[in-house]
Parts: sequence; structure tokens; C-alpha cells
Amino acid sequence: MRSIGMDVHRSFAQVAVFDDGDITQSFRVDMEHDAVVAFGRSLKPEDEVVLEATGNTSAIVRLLTPFVNRVISANPLQVKAIAHARVKTDKVDAKILAQLHAADFLPEVWAADDETLHLRRLVSERDATVRSIRRVKSRVQAILHANLVPKFSGHLFGKGGRNWLSKVPLPRPERDLLGRHLGELDWLTIKLDDLEKVLIRMSPDDGRTRKLMSVAGISSVIATAVIASIGDISRFQSPEKLASYFGLTPRVRQSGERGAIHGRISKQGNATARNMLIEAAWGAASVPGPLRAFFLRIKDRKGANVAAVATARKIASLIWHLLTKDEPYQWARPAFVAMKMRKLELRAGAPKAHGKAGPGRDYWIKELRHRERELVANAEAAYAKMVEAWREKPPNPKET
Repeated sequence: MRSIGMDVHRSFAQVAVFDDGDITQSFRVDMEHDAVVAFGRSLKPEDEVVLEATGNTSAIVRLLTPFVNRVISANPLQVKAIAHARVKTDKVDAKILAQLHAADFLPEVWAADDETLHLRRLVSERDATVRSIRRVKSRVQAILHANLVPKFSGHLFGKGGRNWLSKVPLPRPERDLLGRHLGELDWLTIKLDDLEKVLIRMSPDDGRTRKLMSVAGISSVIATAVIASIGDISRFQSPEKLASYFGLTPRVRQSGERGAIHGRISKQGNATARNMLIEAAWGAASVPGPLRAFFLRIKDRKGANVAAVATARKIASLIWHLLTKDEPYQWARPAFVAMKMRKLELRAGAPKAHGKAGPGRDYWIKELRHRERELVANAEAAYAKMVEAWREKPPNPKET
């Protein structure tokens, strides 16, 4: 078996062929569809190709897989032999990749399937659109601030706020600039709505999305973003590994006889999914339930921001259990979940039904709504009582 290392760049890849304990070939391959396919045809069926994970890795893996035994993506953050090399060239990098793989000493990353990659691209595009909307809104606020315009009391970008903006006294150049920003905002809003409709149409067909939406604070968009990031849940052996993948675990420094020092969260992982989980934590903190009880307990000790991150990690652990085990979420509110799913169906284009009877509309039954809130409120109180009893428990001499 030959081990073939590829140091991939935007327009070319440096290739090193490791065979019988030595580099036998070294050459370049253009990063074009036909050139990569031709390179794949020149390889042997028992060859194994290794490359660092980059933006175009998935396309290279897809094109080379039919011609070789395996195509391996290496984690670039963990290939320290390349990152810290004193002599670092394309040829050296490709050679080291091939040698590390031949020695079975290469940190491999999971290769997502085409469906997961498509979902990830949609989620990334939505995230970029949301960030663009925020930037445009900030520019509008900056124009008002620079021209000493008092703050609008309501929703500035709603119907009332837009009417108010059309009457704000501004110099002609500033008025034209404001109009361009508002036009861009309208275009981005339409784009965001189209993207969310695409994601929403994919959500009802995925049982994982339905299961995650039973957790307070998790909407269809958040569930889709998390699922796109996770891919195959079986690749995570524990909840801690999933939380670490999202970058929600603290950094640890320990050396010699000194104790371990725990710092801020690592933030190594999918930033979009991590931000979505923190958004879900804020949502869970606003409704009764065990998650809010946990949020409030951390908030009293370390503040709201730390509590949100800790709750996001708690939600990540909960997601692992829900996706790994074939069990429903114990503290789900069925009518509330049905309402969320009904709203999802309506946004996806389902026909509207008249009346309040039927699936997805039970939430509007007042008595049922109150019973569900009472259930989760009791769970929140039970959690708080359990934590209080644990804190007051005297230390066990045997444990000390």
C-alpha cells in the first residue's frame, strides 16, 4: 500500500508518494476538476491519499474516492509536525503528511456526506446573512446618531419604525445613504426568509429535528444548525466530547505538581452551532423548567453571561442523550411542541386550517397550557430543592 500526501492550495496541490519507506515521487496537481480526476485515475486501487482539511477538501475527497482505497482528511490544528517545522515548504508538508499516515500517526477528521455538507452550506449562508443584516442595522443607527436624531421608542425596523424613518429630518446626502441601507436591508430580509423556508422544508422530514425541538429554547433553525454541525452522532462517545466539539468546554493548563487551571471555553469548533446553542440557552432561561433552574443557579454565582454558556453546554449534553438514546425528552411540553411544529408547517407552505381543534392547535386550549406550565414549573422547583439539599449536606468523613 502506498501512502500519498497532498498539500492542497487554492490553485494546485503538492503531492508526495511514500512507498517502501521512502518518497518515490513528488509532483504538482492542478486544482481543477479534470486534473484531479486524471490524477485519481493514475493511482492504484490499494493507495491511500491523505490531505489536510481545507475549504475544497470535500470536493477532492469526492473525486478521488472511486479510484483509491481511502481518502483521509487530517486535522490541520493537530498536525504539529507541519505547523511547528523549522523548514516548511509544500514538498516538506506533503512528505510529512504521507509519512505520518504510513506510520498510523495522523489525527483524522470525520468526512461529512453530501447531504450534511449541503445542510452546512445552507446554515452557513443563513448565518452570514444574519450578520449582514446586523451590520446594515448598525449603519442605520450610526446615521441617526451622527445627526443627533433621538432614539425611536418602538421597533425601529418594523412598520411603525420605517414610517418614522421616512420623516426624520436629515441632510440630502444622509437621506440618500439611509435609503440605500434600507434597500439593502429589505433585500437581505427577503434572502433570509427564502433561506429559512428552505431549511424549514427540510426540518419536518428529519426525526432528529423534531426531537431537539421538544427542548425549551430550541427552534427549528437552531435544531437544523446543530444537526448539520454534528452529522453522525455516533462519532461522539460521550456528552463531554460533543460539548468539546462545540468549543463549550474550558481550557485546562496543568504541568508538574501544580494543580490544573481551568480557563475560559476553548471556542474550538463550529462557531455557528456554538452561538446557536447559546441562543437556545437564553431562550430556555425565559420559560419554566429544569434548564431555567440551572441557569438561575449559575447566574446567582457567576452572572448571566457565564450562566448562558454553562446552560448551552448543558443543552449540548442533553442533545447527545436525545440523539444517542431512543428516548423522548422527559420535560417536553407536548402542546407547545405541537404548536412549534404547526408554525413550521405553515412557514413551509402547508395550508391553513380553520378552527382550534386538531393536531398542532391543542396549545391554544387554556387549561392544557396551564397544566403543562405547572408541570415544568414543578420540575424547576424540584431541581432547585435538590441542589439546595445537596449544598446543605454535611461532608462524608470517608470521602475526605
